[in-house]
Amino acid sequence: MINRRRFLCGASASVALIQLAPSQVLGAARLSPNEKVNVAGIGVGSQGGADIDGMAGEGHNIVALCDVDDKYAGKKFAQYPKANQFKDFRVMLDKMDKEIDAVVIGTPDHTHAVIAMEAMRRGKHVYCEKPLAHTVDEVRSLISAAKTYKVVTQLGNQGHSSRDIRRICEWVEAGAIGPVHTVHAGCDAFRNVYCQLGNLDKLDKTYDVPTSLDYNLWIGPVPFRPYTPFWVHWNWRGWMPFGTGSIGDWFCHVIDPTFWALDLDAPTSVQAEVTDYDPVKQWMTYPPASKITFEFPARGKRGPVKLVWYDGANQIPKPAGFSADEKVPGIGAIMHGEKGMIVHGSHGGGGCRISPDSVMDQNSGKNAPPERITRVKNHAWDWLEAIRTGRQAGSHFGYGGPLTQAALLGAIAIRFAGQKLEWDDQAARFTNHEGATALVNPPYRYGWRL
Repeated sequence: MINRRRFLCGASASVALIQLAPSQVLGAARLSPNEKVNVAGIGVGSQGGADIDGMAGEGHNIVALCDVDDKYAGKKFAQYPKANQFKDFRVMLDKMDKEIDAVVIGTPDHTHAVIAMEAMRRGKHVYCEKPLAHTVDEVRSLISAAKTYKVVTQLGNQGHSSRDIRRICEWVEAGAIGPVHTVHAGCDAFRNVYCQLGNLDKLDKTYDVPTSLDYNLWIGPVPFRPYTPFWVHWNWRGWMPFGTGSIGDWFCHVIDPTFWALDLDAPTSVQAEVTDYDPVKQWMTYPPASKITFEFPARGKRGPVKLVWYDGANQIPKPAGFSADEKVPGIGAIMHGEKGMIVHGSHGGGGCRISPDSVMDQNSGKNAPPERITRVKNHAWDWLEAIRTGRQAGSHFGYGGPLTQAALLGAIAIRFAGQKLEWDDQAARFTNHEGATALVNPPYRYGWRL
């Protein structure tokens, strides 16, 4: 196991120091036993298991795996037979405290915060899937805790470590499309996952809890609701008590380039429009289509920015400047500047390009802006290398937290569709709506705390 003092030293250093370094891709070196990080996975039946594979692929030790359903996680348990197996993350942390350096969290949204907080209290470095948490207050508490405990953190928006997102940031900084004033972004896929209107009337039926599942642990800190197969395991994303629908699942991937390139933080207002959906009667699930408008204030040399999110049956509108054969991304964004547009897909701005072609030609090839941002191997490598070397990872909670908060403010706005909610970030409240403010920090179930 790594000497913890070595990799905690300087762990709170700003990621800006990394971003300003010369461009390079650091290759993987063979790690000695003393250089390997001892990683534990919590929630490994789905995406969390893929994250664990990424850590193992970088040559580090998988020492423990934890999942509330040993059948659901069975394949991953079998893949790492030397890792100790647990159902309760608290038991795992108690029994293996000295053997674990870092944890990877891949549970449903509603349990991210309690797990991450407990791990950080114990000095563990944390990689947490997006969105970082389920409520705004949880996000803000995790940002603060990461600073307090001086641990290395990473949000699981894997595209943040891509080459494309760095290229987009460099284009914006170089003024390739001029000042950016508007961004249209969204996700028009997976509607049947996020919108569960057809299953609302089935929730009053009684179902037996699978013997392999500790359902009480699965519910965790949110108010108890009887078990139903309609949200355990995958479809929880479409149920608002546990997930945050399309915006929670995709915002941190799609908006990441905009957030980084424009140095966004908290919006001053958010307003949602919904289609074929009653936010009072049907709030338990995500709407079939939403359009959410965020207003971000001017910051530094940048002017104000309007960001509009589209999902479900709503699609990003085709800009007037597009040619007849240019396609709007189904999952992605269009950044509108005074001289042109940057068009990109998800997960770090995949397939990014500038429109029109004449402006692209002026900013590509030998005319491309200098590569000022360090290229990294991948997202897992970035986090693990940050732990080893005592720096901070690229999408640390100080960056990924505000990105997540914006998504969660959008999810709150859906509950009050048609109303423009004014957000006071310093006070962490909506200045014109107490009902919306109540959703910033809803109460936990008895016996749970952050």
